[in-house]
Amino acid sequence: MGHNPTALEASNPIDIYRSHISDLLASITGKSAKDIYERLSWTQTFDKGDLGLAVPSLRVPPKEASAKASEWSENFPDSDLVEKPVVAGTFLQFFFKPHPLSKLIVPSILQKKTLYGTNPKLGLRDEADSSKGKKRMVIDFSSPNIAKPFHAGHLRSTIIGGFLANLYEAAGWDVVRLNYLGDWGRQFGLLANAFQMLGSEEKLEKDPIGHLYDIYVEINRISKPEEDEIKEKKDALTQASANGRDTTELEKEIQALESRSVNEKARQYFKRMEEGDEAALATWRRFRDLSIQRYKKTYARLNIHYDVYGGESTVELERMDRAVKQLEESGLSEESQGAIIVDLTKNPKTKKLGKALVRKRDGSSLYLTRDIGEAYKRVEVYQPDKLVYVVASQQELHLAQLFKILELMGHADIAEKCQHISFGMVQGMSTRKGTVKFLDDILRDVGEKMHEVMQTNKTKYEQVENPEQTADTLGITAVMVQDMSGKRINGYEFSLDRMTSFEGDTGPYLQYAHARLCSITRKAGLSAEDLESADLTLLSESHAINLVRALSSWPDVVQNTLKTQEPVTVLSYLFKMTHMLSSSYEVLQVVGSEPEIKKARMALYEAARQDVKKIALVHRVSHQPASISKAGHDTPLSSCQPLICSIQPVYAGMHTRPLGSQITEYAS
Repeated sequence: MGHNPTALEASNPIDIYRSHISDLLASITGKSAKDIYERLSWTQTFDKGDLGLAVPSLRVPPKEASAKASEWSENFPDSDLVEKPVVAGTFLQFFFKPHPLSKLIVPSILQKKTLYGTNPKLGLRDEADSSKGKKRMVIDFSSPNIAKPFHAGHLRSTIIGGFLANLYEAAGWDVVRLNYLGDWGRQFGLLANAFQMLGSEEKLEKDPIGHLYDIYVEINRISKPEEDEIKEKKDALTQASANGRDTTELEKEIQALESRSVNEKARQYFKRMEEGDEAALATWRRFRDLSIQRYKKTYARLNIHYDVYGGESTVELERMDRAVKQLEESGLSEESQGAIIVDLTKNPKTKKLGKALVRKRDGSSLYLTRDIGEAYKRVEVYQPDKLVYVVASQQELHLAQLFKILELMGHADIAEKCQHISFGMVQGMSTRKGTVKFLDDILRDVGEKMHEVMQTNKTKYEQVENPEQTADTLGITAVMVQDMSGKRINGYEFSLDRMTSFEGDTGPYLQYAHARLCSITRKAGLSAEDLESADLTLLSESHAINLVRALSSWPDVVQNTLKTQEPVTVLSYLFKMTHMLSSSYEVLQVVGSEPEIKKARMALYEAARQDVKKIALVHRVSHQPASISKAGHDTPLSSCQPLICSIQPVYAGMHTRPLGSQITEYAS
């Protein structure tokens, strides 16, 4: 198997089959085993085999491909692992022999549990030499603005970013999770003044994010008449100047209005912050710290955590000034109507990126300058191999400009590490009481809706031990699954009715599928030793064989997800697996079967449960593995954790609220 150094059979058992087929084909075709290995791919459906090979891909002339396929099939040596390949035009279809596959896959899952299919060596800088350390990724996601609504873009960024962070961590990368907050600017002067006028210490301590938002909205309402009057007088000034009239008194009036306006006071307060006034900074720091504390609690409900809470405030002025100076010295920036810009339209290769504004006429820096400074900082502090920005598609131009300008400034090494993970927007995301304010509002509404759905069946609802907590867990799963059920770039309609249904490809359906496997585990009353000694050759039914075939593909799903960076790659696998399980229960009954058949089927279901649970592909925190009762007693609920705790690490993090049989009883 030495022909393919990336065939890490320990993490992907199917690499054994790839290597085996490649060696056998190489012996009869004269083709390189390495070339064959790289061209073997999964088929779309089981009726077309487990692995397929397009004969023309091995540089066989199209006119000869069909004949070569037949010749290679006829001459294919006998194998203990695979049947003779089936010819389908110019393709060869390879079917794995069921019994060897079952004996390879099922024990592997039972032994490795949630680690099955993950390969931590992928994150090494050198897979052959672990002493060279891990590759490092800095991933910037969620990034809400303090005292402003947590909008749909923040929700998607949070879910997708959490998924990718855990995915890469499972692949062995050193991942730095960074929340780059909107925590600086004139609005904090406005906020500080608003708190002096309208604030409540009690409300601030209880709900800092909500209270700061409320007073921010109120101070803007108060300032609007002032701003309208100033605008009206400025329009009159323009008209008077055009008509040649004396504007001295009008100018004095405008100056007086501006000097005592709410916005001017905010500007003055923010100026104090920029100049390092400790009293002003202490108030800002308190608002920021209290907001972060609340964010942490909310993210914890989604099993999200961050290593760093950064933000616009953490980018030092020196770094931004250095960026402006380098732009000037490199000849990239120029003056335009008093502002400083980078005109990317001058180069045909970058023309579509337009003109990027670096500094306003009043000398204040913009996001681009700050983002260049922040990129410098991330490279200097973390020395990453990859810089990932999980940001909505509306920011595509801004980030493209940022990456290109970094390259043109002579920092191609930084630009090459940068990647924008883009996504479409969510439509219709509002609470029942109006427009969404914060993530807590979203989760509250979904939990309430889920609770209502559960209450539609009073008998089953009464069997649920803690219905509110169960509804909350189901609701969180519902939000995440809806978000990840399509390609990132596609937007979607936020639908409470659809996401909270137990029918179709939804989060609650996945919870139910996992809970049903937990129920089978409890009722079987078998020990771990029983499953280890199971005769897996008794898994002869097509339902059982196809379940094993599906389970065998999981490691490749993980590898493919690293390439696509699409959560839906995992979700598609998960729904396929749960649908197959649902159609198998009547055929592959456990309770009431002959003892040896019972053990074999339970071993398969336990492997499937670990697989569904471990769609966790990417645990950061280890789960307590589900134990199986040794004496026929029900497995403790804590050992049969809810699906959100199992698949959510793929989405976000670890949940530990067990639902177990509660969902099974409710949804069955």
